[in-house]
Amino acid sequence: MSNTPDLAHAKWVKSSFSGNGGDNCLEWAPTHRNLIPVRDSKNPSGPALLLTPTAWATFVAFAARQAH
Repeated sequence: MSNTPDLAHAKWVKSSFSGNGGDNCLEWAPTHRNLIPVRDSKNPSGPALLLTPTAWATFVAFAARQAH
């Protein structure tokens, strides 16, 4: 039995920090609560990074600080 979530039907959302240029797009699947999948939108069939909710919150806070 695997603890890895099945991402075949995940609903991916583009990060609001990705901007409109399309070159640096990060997507995440908010419907997964215990591990948050994150991927590069340019490579949707590529690997996804799985973050804990705490790690995801830290990452988002860091991105928000960098955007200003």
